[in-house]
Amino acid sequence: MVSREEILGSIFRVIDLFNRQAPESERLAKSEDTVLYGPDAKLDSLGLVTLIVNTEQQIADDFGKSVSLANEKALSERNSPFRTVGSLVSYVSALITGQQDA
Repeated sequence: MVSREEILGSIFRVIDLFNRQAPESERLAKSEDTVLYGPDAKLDSLGLVTLIVNTEQQIADDFGKSVSLANEKALSERNSPFRTVGSLVSYVSALITGQQDA
């Protein structure tokens, strides 16, 4: 079973990659509280899509699990699973353990 800490580590690797390519003012903090989506986010829509795609690839590379993060259910949630790093970790964990439809 994949732990929350392992998933967080994968997402932090994606953030490291993002930060290497982003201007200093747009870099993301490696914290579960970092806002990814919404009014306080540093990411624009393209940045969010890039982060999601890179997270899907990193999860596949790290755990051999294929997940589709940007599905209809996720995009229609009242509380977006992409709001913060922490909510993304919880969402990925639920998908990997089969607690939600992938």
